[in-house]
Amino acid sequence: MSVLDVKGLKCPLPVLRAKRALAALAPGAVLDVEATDPAALKDFPAFCEMTGHVLLESRADGDVLRFRIRRSERS
Repeated sequence: MSVLDVKGLKCPLPVLRAKRALAALAPGAVLDVEATDPAALKDFPAFCEMTGHVLLESRADGDVLRFRIRRSERS
């Protein structure tokens, strides 16, 4: 499992960085993303729906938003 820290970055950077990080992982691998941009609450579910990645978890931990994403099996 990999962790991507995009705290302090604003839309669209958190999703773009996650896209790059997921591309570097093997299919089925899991990426944990830590963000602070409130837009991420809508952006990450939409990103996963559009790309075929699976959003395993989405939760707020204080000011930090945490997303757990499983990379799609397709390339």
